[in-house]
Amino acid sequence: MGAALALSMFAISCNTTTTSGEETASVTADNVVKTTEIKFEEERFNFGTITQGEKVKHTFKFKNTGSEELVIVSAKGSCGCTVPEWPKEPIAPGADGEIYVVFNSDGKSGKQVKQVSIVANTEPATSVIALEGDIIAPSPEAPATEEVAQ
Repeated sequence: MGAALALSMFAISCNTTTTSGEETASVTADNVVKTTEIKFEEERFNFGTITQGEKVKHTFKFKNTGSEELVIVSAKGSCGCTVPEWPKEPIAPGADGEIYVVFNSDGKSGKQVKQVSIVANTEPATSVIALEGDIIAPSPEAPATEEVAQ
């Protein structure tokens, strides 16, 4: 029974489903058949060293560098502690967009790399962005800060 409880706690603590918004965009046959290109200003963001329990918030900026509308179908964090928000409407060729990611370090320690997989009408269909950094345990005399805006 102890193993079953531990397994269920792991499943709860690292839920891989995304809870922010809808999982699919307004996809039409034209949007799925025609591919385009996405170019991120940065694919990895190093948040440095934070105290366990802090939340890191970061915006990944991108541009549709192709000749067709960009449709992001989904964005999923590698763990339930990493939650992305992405544009649900098509991004015109040459236009910019943003994917906002929040990482909750509660219960985490040491070196962390949290990825977000973005599925869109691009070739290849999946792009990956990541947050990385180190998490230290809070000192007993100082409570953890709630949020770190980056």
